[in-house]
Amino acid sequence: MKTAEIKRRYLAHFEANGHAVVPSAPLPAISDPNLLFVNAGMVQFVPYFLGQQTPPYPRAVSVQKCIRTPDIDEVGKTSRHGTFFQMNGNFSFGDYFKAGAIPLAWELSTKSVAEGGFGLDAERIWPTVYLDDDEAYDIWRSVGVPAERIVRRGKKDNYWSMGIPGPAGPCSELFYDRGPAYGREGGPEVDEDRYLEYWNLVFMQYEIADVTSKEHFRIVGELPRKNIDTGMGLERIASILQGVDNLYEIDEVRPILDRASELSGKRYGARSGQVAAESHPDDVRLRVVADHVRTALMLIGDGVTPSNEGRGYVLRRIMRRAIRAMRLLGYQDRALPELLPVARDCMSPSYPELATEFDRISQYAYAEEDAFLSTLRAGTTILDTAISETKQAGKPALSGDKAFQLHDTYGFPIDLTLEIAAEQGLTVDAEGFRRLMADQRSRAKADAKARKTGHTDLSAYRSVLDSGGPVSFTGYSETSRESTVRALLSGGAPVAAAVEGDTIELVLDATPFYAEGGGQQPDQGLITVGGGEVEIFDVQQPVPGLVVHRARVRRGEVRAGETGFAEIDVTRRRAISRSHTATHLVHQTMRNFLGESATQAGSLNAPGRLRFDFNTPTGVAPSVLHDVEQQVNEVLLADLEVHAFVTSLEEARRIGAMALFGEKYGDEVRVVEVGDYARELCGGTHVDRSGQLGLVKILSEASIGSGVRRVEALVGMDAFRFLAKEHLLVARLAELYRVPGDQVAERVEQTVSQLRDAERELEKLRAQLVLGGAAALAAQAKDVRGVAYVGTEAPEGAAGNDVRTLAQEIRGRIDAARPAVVAVAARANGKASLVVAVNGAARSRGLAANDLVKAAFSGRGGGSPDLAQGGGLPAAEAPNLLLTVEKTISEA
Repeated sequence: MKTAEIKRRYLAHFEANGHAVVPSAPLPAISDPNLLFVNAGMVQFVPYFLGQQTPPYPRAVSVQKCIRTPDIDEVGKTSRHGTFFQMNGNFSFGDYFKAGAIPLAWELSTKSVAEGGFGLDAERIWPTVYLDDDEAYDIWRSVGVPAERIVRRGKKDNYWSMGIPGPAGPCSELFYDRGPAYGREGGPEVDEDRYLEYWNLVFMQYEIADVTSKEHFRIVGELPRKNIDTGMGLERIASILQGVDNLYEIDEVRPILDRASELSGKRYGARSGQVAAESHPDDVRLRVVADHVRTALMLIGDGVTPSNEGRGYVLRRIMRRAIRAMRLLGYQDRALPELLPVARDCMSPSYPELATEFDRISQYAYAEEDAFLSTLRAGTTILDTAISETKQAGKPALSGDKAFQLHDTYGFPIDLTLEIAAEQGLTVDAEGFRRLMADQRSRAKADAKARKTGHTDLSAYRSVLDSGGPVSFTGYSETSRESTVRALLSGGAPVAAAVEGDTIELVLDATPFYAEGGGQQPDQGLITVGGGEVEIFDVQQPVPGLVVHRARVRRGEVRAGETGFAEIDVTRRRAISRSHTATHLVHQTMRNFLGESATQAGSLNAPGRLRFDFNTPTGVAPSVLHDVEQQVNEVLLADLEVHAFVTSLEEARRIGAMALFGEKYGDEVRVVEVGDYARELCGGTHVDRSGQLGLVKILSEASIGSGVRRVEALVGMDAFRFLAKEHLLVARLAELYRVPGDQVAERVEQTVSQLRDAERELEKLRAQLVLGGAAALAAQAKDVRGVAYVGTEAPEGAAGNDVRTLAQEIRGRIDAARPAVVAVAARANGKASLVVAVNGAARSRGLAANDLVKAAFSGRGGGSPDLAQGGGLPAAEAPNLLLTVEKTISEA
C-alpha cells in the first residue's frame, strides 16, 4: 500500500467518525520559542490542550509534517532514524477518552483493505499499557486482545508529558510482530526491532509538577477535561504495510536512495537495526542522502531558505551533508539536479504543491549546492596550506582548532578534513576538534535556555483571557469607541489601579487599536478613563485573542472595571495603512517581473515607509527595480478600490489569493484586494483606494541572506519630501559642475574615477618609498648570536600591506643560507604594529615569527612560523617592540 494511500485511509477513517480534518501546519509555523520546527502532530493543537484557546471542534485528525534534528549525526546509522517524518494523529478535546480511542485504533488497524482499513493481522498486534492503567487494559481485552499480548510497562515507555509542568498521562502503544526473521519472540519488552511500534495513544488525564526527567515528576491532580492525543508514525506503518525492513525502503524514500546508488556506483544493501558506520560507510552515506534530500525538499517547499542562522542554518547543514555524502561516495558532479526531482516525484502524491512550486524550490536548492561546492574548493586550498605548515613544523597531526576553524568558519566538513589529511600522511587531533564542538554546543544550549520562556510565563495573560474571552478588535471600521477596562497589569501581575507616571498594561473588552502583527506596526493613541488619561505607546497580542495595550498614565488615576474612551492616533494609522497597501503592491509587482518564486519573507509597515523582504536566488537588476517602481505608481494613478472580506481558506486559494509561506491559517481568512491587481491573505489595515498612497519611491534593494533580498521604500508625503531633497541636491551639484542636471551623474562618475586613479598613484609612490631602502637595510643586518637581524621602522603612516612587503623584501635580500630575522615596526593612527619575517635557516635554529611577535606583545598576535604580525600598543612603543625581538633572539 502506497504511503499516500495510507494517509488517505487514515484521514477518511477518522473523518467518518466525526473528526474535523485539519491540514498539516507548515514545518516552521509555530509560535513556541523553544522549537525551530513542528516536531510532533500535537504541536499545532497545544493551545487547546493547555486551555489557552477554545478548540473549534471537539475532535480532529491530521497528518502533520515534522522535523527532528537533535540526533542528525546519527541519521543513516539506524534503519528507522530520519530528520523528516509524518505523524498521523487523531485528537479529542474533552470529547471521547480511552473507551473511544482504543476501539478506533483497533478498527482501522485490523479492518480489511477492501473495507478501507489497513488489514493488519489482529493476532500479531501487541498493545502496551502503563503499569497501573487497568482501564486501558480492560478495554484492550474487550476488543479481543488476549491477556498474554497486553504488556504493562513503566514511565520510561508508557507515560507522556511535555517535559514541563502541565498536562500528562499514561500511554498505550501498538506494536506489530514482523515475524521471527526480525528477532526473538516475547513481545516488545523483549525485542523492539521485531515488534515494531506504529501507534501511540496518549491519555491526558493528570496535571504534573516538579518535572526533573521523563521518569521523575509529581502528579498534582486530575485535569478537569481529559484529552486524547494519538500519534501514528506514517513511515513506520508504511514499512509494515509495504513489507519492507525500514523507512529507507518505503515508496517515498527508496527511489531517492536508488538514484543516489546509481549515480555513485555504490550498492545499497538493506539492513535492519544498527549499521556499523566503520564497516558499512556506503550504506550509511546513501541513507543520509535519501533522508536529507527529502527533508530539504520539504523545508524549501514550506518557505525555508538556506542561511547561516536558525531554520535556514538547519536546512543548509542538511543539504551540505547530503552533497558531501555524494562526494564521499565518489560522485563529483552536481548531485541535487539528479536527486531533487526524484524526491519531488516521491512526495507530490501527498503534497501536490511540491510539483507546482518545484521551479522555486529547485532554484534555491541548486544555488546552495553551487555555493557549497565553491566552499569545498576554497576549504581545500586552506586545508592544503594547514597541512603544509603542519608538515614543516614536523608535527604528525593537524591541530583540532584548525580542523574546527575549517568546519565552523568555512563550512568545510570534518570527515573531508580527516580524509584529505590521511592522504597526506597526517592524522587530525579529533579529540581537540570534538572538545571545541562540545563547547560550541554548550554555548548554544545555554543561549537556548536563556531564551526559553516555557508555557508558564504567560499565565497572567491567559487568566485575563479565560475570565473575559477574546478581545473584540473594531479597528477595521472605527478609530475610536467606548470600552470597559477589563484588567490592568503591572510587572506581569494584575493590579486594581494605576496613577500618574505608572507604566502599565491595559486590556479592554473591545478596542480599535491594532496590535502589532503581520509586519504592521501597532497603533498609538489615548484612552480616557474617568479622571485619568492613558497614553498608548505599544499594542501586542501575547496570547491569541488577547489585545494588550502598553501605556503610561499621563494624569489622574485609572481603575479596572471603569468605562473609558479609546482613540487611536489617526494620522499614524493612515500613514501605516498606506505603507501596508504599498507592500502588497510591491509584492505583487515583484512577482510580475521575477516570477512566482519571489515570495514574501518578511515585512515592516511603518508610518511613511516600508521594508519588504522576498525570496529570490539572485539580485534584482536596477532596470527591473525601476520598472517595478513605475508599475506600482501606475496602479496608484489608476485609483483602484481596496476591498477586504472574510472567506474560507479553500475559496481564498481558489480565487488566487497569495498566502505567506510558513504561516498557519484557520478555516476562515481575511482577503485584501487592490482592484484585480493584487489579492492577498492579510489581517492588517489598508487604505480605501490605491490613489490615497500618493507616491511610492523605492530607495534600495540588497541581499540580507542567502536567497533573500530586501527592498526599502517611502510612501506618500515621505516619498515626496525625499524627492524634493534629491532635487535640491542635484540642482546644487549641477551648479557646482556647471552642467545640466541630467549630466550630473556622469560628471560625478568622472570625478570618482579620477580620485581612484590618484589614490592608486599615491599607493605606488608610498610602496616605492617604503621598499626603496630594503637593500641597504639588508646589507646593514646586525649579527645576534649568529642570526642576521634587521630591526627597523617603516615610514609614518605606511599601509599594512606595505609593511609586510618590506619585511619580506628585506628577508629575501639576505643570503638564504644565513639565519635571518627581520622585524619592521610601524606607527599609524596612534598605534604601533609589528611584522616579523623569518627565513628557513632561522626556523631550523628554532626561531618562529609567531613566537617572536607573541613575545613582543605579551602573548598576543599571530601568524605562521615564517611571517607573523601584531598590533594595538601605543605608537611610542614601536622602538621597544624591535628591542624585544632582538632580546628574544639573543636569549634563544
